[in-house]
Amino acid sequence: MSAFIESIRLEIRTRQYSLKTEKTYLYWCRYFIRFNNLKHPSMMGNAEIERFLNHLAMNRGVSAATQNLALCAIVFMYKRVLNKALVDLKYQYAKAPKNLPTVLNAQEVKAVLGCLKGKYWLVTAILYGCGLRINEALRIRIKDIDFTHHSIFVFRGKGGKDRYTLLPDALCSAIKQQIDFSLKIHAQDLKDGYGLASLPPSLIRKYGNAAKQTSWQYLFPSVNRCVHPIDGYISRHHIHESAYSKALRAAVEQSEIVKRVTAHTFRHSFATRLLQAGNDIRTVQELLGHSDLRTTEIYTHVIGNRRAGTISPIDLPEQTLMREQN
Repeated sequence: MSAFIESIRLEIRTRQYSLKTEKTYLYWCRYFIRFNNLKHPSMMGNAEIERFLNHLAMNRGVSAATQNLALCAIVFMYKRVLNKALVDLKYQYAKAPKNLPTVLNAQEVKAVLGCLKGKYWLVTAILYGCGLRINEALRIRIKDIDFTHHSIFVFRGKGGKDRYTLLPDALCSAIKQQIDFSLKIHAQDLKDGYGLASLPPSLIRKYGNAAKQTSWQYLFPSVNRCVHPIDGYISRHHIHESAYSKALRAAVEQSEIVKRVTAHTFRHSFATRLLQAGNDIRTVQELLGHSDLRTTEIYTHVIGNRRAGTISPIDLPEQTLMREQN
């Protein structure tokens, strides 16, 4: 069975899916096989798939998103590896409930930041100040930061799309200090005979020792070096998302904020604050990297109206005299 799992892994890597997607798909494929008493998927069909998905919903109580992810993994396995289309499957993708995102006001953000220190403070400040997703923030490399044009380059964000976002003036000093820290770690790696940055799969063959350049190093390097999970060389990756989540949970608890706060909450708060300040929704869409404007429009519901903080001309400061005359 392990040979079959490796064939799934090979197909995933051939299509250049992310490592996170690879791990997730393999998990659900293994789970599906174990649930059906190690029967080979080629010997199973719709009945076994439907029974498995019903088990997830009824016995495991998983969310709609998790159900859909499991189904995506199984469909991929049958379509891409077994070359077998799933026809008349009596199960459809579950419809996730549309919930309004949780946002923090300025005082709540300040309270959380006040309970964080060092790199975790800076990661949180970047999430809120730049509107990044957590994986986008942790993957920032030194070369992605442009102090001249006050921008941060986001390489292959969600959907594999590149974009630029804001580099707040208030964070420039802290980011420069973090760059100095990253370069000190890199200098030690070079001294120890290493120094390669962790690159997306197969790029090491293209760049070779160029990956030792300071520009490729992560802004938030991990504490330890590791073996690249796909290409096998010794490299320095970025800090793990779970380490940040642990620090954030402790900070939220200390701040005594009763809202459910995750890394993504600061991205929601970024978008909401921009719209409340009257910024154009198309600009906010571009900064967030949304393909569909309707995704961005959810934040207009969060602030209670669709005017997104737009100020009437008669309320502008230069109209004060006209109001007094009337």
